[in-house]
Parts: sequence; structure tokens; C-alpha cells
Amino acid sequence: QAQALATRLKALADPVRLRLVSMLAGVPGGEVCACDLPLLLGRKQPTVSHHLKVLHTAGLIDRDKRGVWVHYRASGTALGAVAAFLQPR
Repeated sequence: QAQALATRLKALADPVRLRLVSMLAGVPGGEVCACDLPLLLGRKQPTVSHHLKVLHTAGLIDRDKRGVWVHYRASGTALGAVAAFLQPR
């Protein structure tokens, strides 16, 4: 459990990835098409893809492929575990 949390925190330590997770967690409808993310983040597609892969590998985001596009959403379970760890005891 500690290893999974450390992996998630490490993934969130990058400003672009933190912004991505925040954006996905707060988007109306709960998900965003990968095709929209480069414009929203002001980054090139390969950079966005790299950050999405890191976040997905860490379990912080989920994805669904629909045709040629992939739609991403925040993983409530993973984010809840991170939030619970950060709560004062």
C-alpha cells in the first residue's frame, strides 16, 4: 500500500501532471478526449501523451478507447486514497 501511494505521489509531483489530474477531476461530464488536452494544457501532443501514460500507470486516471480517440477521467478511488493519506490523523 505504501509503494502504491509513493508511486501516485511521485506522479503528482510534476506540475503538468498535477494540472492534468485537477482538470480531469473537475471537468463537467467527468472525462476529456485526449484530442482536446494539448490545447487545454498548452503543450504538444507527445508531451501530453507522456504525462497521461505516467498518470495512468500510477492508477490516478482511467481511460476508454472509442474509435481512434481515448477519453480520460480521474480515478476517484486512487485520488480518494491519496486524499485520505493526507488528512490529519
